Amino acid sequence: MTKAQLIDSVAKKLHNDISKKAIGEIIDLAFDEVAVGIKKEKSFPDFGTFTVRARKARKGRNPRTGEEIKIKACRTVAFKAAPALKKVI
Repeated sequence: MTKAQLIDSVAKKLHNDISKKAIGEIIDLAFDEVAVGIKKEKSFPDFGTFTVRARKARKGRNPRTGEEIKIKACRTVAFKAAPALKKVI
């Protein structure tokens, strides 16, 4: 789903009571808050918990050339869905 599709979906559910520009700004703010929450490893009730995990350095392959490459260690985000979200799915 693109950001524009998300904005359209929210606008339809709100019956166009709020402008699409305002909805876009609200969505941006929500994603910013989620990003801050991920850094602090907070949970979001009825949605789930984001945690930051460390990935070790490893070997990989360039899919075009088949050449072996080194992949640096990095941090990544893991998500565990809350029971309420699992019911919806």
